[in-house]
Amino acid sequence: MEAIESQPVTADLSPSAIFLVATLNEDARSVQTVRSFCPDLAAIVRAVGFRDLDGSLSCVMSFGSDAWDRLFGYPRPKELHPFREIHGVHHAVSTLGDILFHIRATRMDLCFELATQIMARLGSAVTVVDETHGFKYFDGRDLLGFVDGTENPVGAPRHDAVLIGDEDAGFAGGSYVIVQKYLHDLAKWNEIPVDRQEGIVGRKKLSDVELDDAVKPSFAHNVLTSIEENGEELEILRDNMPFGDIGKGEVGTYFIGYARSPHRIERMLENMFVGDPPGNYDRLLDVSRAVTGTLFFVPTATFLENVAQETSIPTAPDLQPVEAAPSSDTSHEVAPRSDGSLGIGSLKDED
Repeated sequence: MEAIESQPVTADLSPSAIFLVATLNEDARSVQTVRSFCPDLAAIVRAVGFRDLDGSLSCVMSFGSDAWDRLFGYPRPKELHPFREIHGVHHAVSTLGDILFHIRATRMDLCFELATQIMARLGSAVTVVDETHGFKYFDGRDLLGFVDGTENPVGAPRHDAVLIGDEDAGFAGGSYVIVQKYLHDLAKWNEIPVDRQEGIVGRKKLSDVELDDAVKPSFAHNVLTSIEENGEELEILRDNMPFGDIGKGEVGTYFIGYARSPHRIERMLENMFVGDPPGNYDRLLDVSRAVTGTLFFVPTATFLENVAQETSIPTAPDLQPVEAAPSSDTSHEVAPRSDGSLGIGSLKDED
């Protein structure tokens, strides 16, 4: 029986990263081009990475709900659905994205070369709707000045948090990933006294030490994003990266969260944007605006290597296509597919 190899979702955090989000073009040739690329991804990563064996180059390829149906058909991961918009005190948008490439390395030139080779192979089969280059910033901090990723699980708990098990045995070893691009209003943030910033985040700014529960506000970011169900903490793996474009006046954090169930991250986002209880929202969102939002499934490396090259896609005629699961909050909406643009307009605030 063939051993299942996961994609490198649990790889160590890296100093450099490129996030490529693309839509799959509508014609059958584009579908076949992507299918034929899947088994070759590992070899392309090895070829580029061999130029610097200490560069820790890796790539995770994942697929949105619509793209999965077009590329692979049935069966499908049981929790795969489009990203759900959240309308709360602030708005978590849903934007287009069929394929995500999460490229990591110790050097940006390795990331750039791999992204170039990937796009050379895919060519006109896909349209890149968002490309973000992430970088390490002083002591692992985000551009707000706080250390990011402190509470990531390590060791065996990391694998337990992100890799699917018996709950969806046909896709064991896979994972789910949600990405959001947040733009920061640094001028507004820097006007806030440091002690209030620490209350908003839930940590000391300089030392990164967590605030005592007795003084930590209920709206602190690390309170609202700590999720427990049935007495068990539901962990995720974050690999957030700062990014910026000085000429456009845009700086922010690229949020990327891996989990064995998207429900974990969705609960966190619900708490952040709506509040727990409703109205007790994450004050970081007063200075940090989500301009993208997409959910993807990460199949195993074994799955990618075994993608057959036939043009017919298996279907389940007795089953209806899987839609986003209903929510008790009727404010959730899913952005429709449109003309292939990201659909977010200008990333700057409107006057």
